[in-house]
Amino acid sequence: MNQRHHEPNQRPLRSGHCVWLRDCSGPRDHLGPHVRSVLARVGGALVVFAVLFGNTATTRAQFGGPGMGGPAGQSGGITGPAERPRFRDHIHNQDLLPIGRETGGKVIASVDVSGNRSLAENTILQEMQTKKGRFFSREVLLGDIHRLNKMNSFDHVSFKTRETPDGIAVTFIVHERPLITRIEYHGNQRLNDRELVGRSGLAVKDPLSEFSVESARRRLIDYYKEEGFNQVAITSTIGFEDQPGFVVFRINEGPKERIADIKIVGNSVLSAARLKSLIKSNGPLLGVYGYAFNTADIKKIDQDVDILAATYHNLGYLTATVGRRLAYDETGKWLTVTFVINEGQRFKINSVQIVGNQFITEESLRARLELQAGDMFDGTIMKRDVGELVYGYGELGFIYADIQPQTVMLDEENTVDLVYKINEGDRWKIGQIRVNIEGEPHLMRETVMLNMLDMREGDFIDRRLLEIGQRRLLNSQLLETNPQIADPPDIIVEPVEDAY
Repeated sequence: MNQRHHEPNQRPLRSGHCVWLRDCSGPRDHLGPHVRSVLARVGGALVVFAVLFGNTATTRAQFGGPGMGGPAGQSGGITGPAERPRFRDHIHNQDLLPIGRETGGKVIASVDVSGNRSLAENTILQEMQTKKGRFFSREVLLGDIHRLNKMNSFDHVSFKTRETPDGIAVTFIVHERPLITRIEYHGNQRLNDRELVGRSGLAVKDPLSEFSVESARRRLIDYYKEEGFNQVAITSTIGFEDQPGFVVFRINEGPKERIADIKIVGNSVLSAARLKSLIKSNGPLLGVYGYAFNTADIKKIDQDVDILAATYHNLGYLTATVGRRLAYDETGKWLTVTFVINEGQRFKINSVQIVGNQFITEESLRARLELQAGDMFDGTIMKRDVGELVYGYGELGFIYADIQPQTVMLDEENTVDLVYKINEGDRWKIGQIRVNIEGEPHLMRETVMLNMLDMREGDFIDRRLLEIGQRRLLNSQLLETNPQIADPPDIIVEPVEDAY
């Protein structure tokens, strides 16, 4: 990117983000400050947009108005939090390939592996960064030991080195874990072997360890409980007769439990029918069909307790508590679930406080809030207010703004202070917009795609304009939106390496 002229009180613009228009697979999050891309297919053409961003210094401003607080050349963004990692460090923390200048005084002459029996040497060497011809580094060598241990294929990994006329000869000494030679499931009647194999995660020729077998046993127990076998018991054995790689799971399934009825007591604000519509557990279908959709999953019932408690908290009953009781019939197969609710009193907001804002004035922030002092607390409205503040910051280029609401209960009866803690982060400008067309580029000009976007180089990134551009791409009828043919158009903001 070319150098730009800056005012004396501003920091140089640094490349930070890209917005790509391209065809990618997999689900996408809706527009936000993370890596996203805009892709579209025209006939067979793949179109890619890229927008690079930089951050600048800022002064205080209000939401709305021309220039969002002043001309673009005289307003920028505050420096982000000091603990924000450099983008390069972030990449390294994700275990991607480090890129850097090698240093050292001795060259690696050879790298060998000793002790491997079933794993090919090439498979092992691919996991390592110690390679022939590179400078010798003990730190890299220890990192390779860690990477080999993470393969879970070895009981023990060590190394030895020796000097040769050509350099350092490195030998990795590994001791492979024994392999699973056979897996048997005994005692399962209601669930077949095929289902259990898929849920256990174990397969013949996998490395054998007590940890992997115990993990498989717990996964099987979880699966049985999801299917309503809450009294299941499973034991595992490693080795049988003269076969050390033989794994046996002995299963006592117990009865399959079903919910006979769901009761709710202690509720007065919300009806039992309303509360039952919120939870995931179900009684007999229409109260008649006792074997449809009413499997008793204790984990799901516990989640229902949390759902009911969160519902009351959102309504302002911040001290509401929810419990549950289980009652079995004589056969042990049918149970009645009773949710016990203590609603408590509804809380009123004593004051609304905003802390941490530096660029945006408090008056401008308060103008976007729906919840005010004196209102009854409402969690749904509070979340909506948080979204309004985040969206407002995004319109001004603060795409990393983070807002955390907190409730502080007061000694005064049934009152609470609502505090919005704001971390504005940096303010970002568009540094460069790129278009890359693949497939049949003659079917679409770059200018056609660029004209759909209201973003220009040098402008502050605006979340609202990004969403408008995304809708235009979807509705243009120039781009393929059928997911069976290509992924629909989408906009992605992608940080580049020297963002910070």
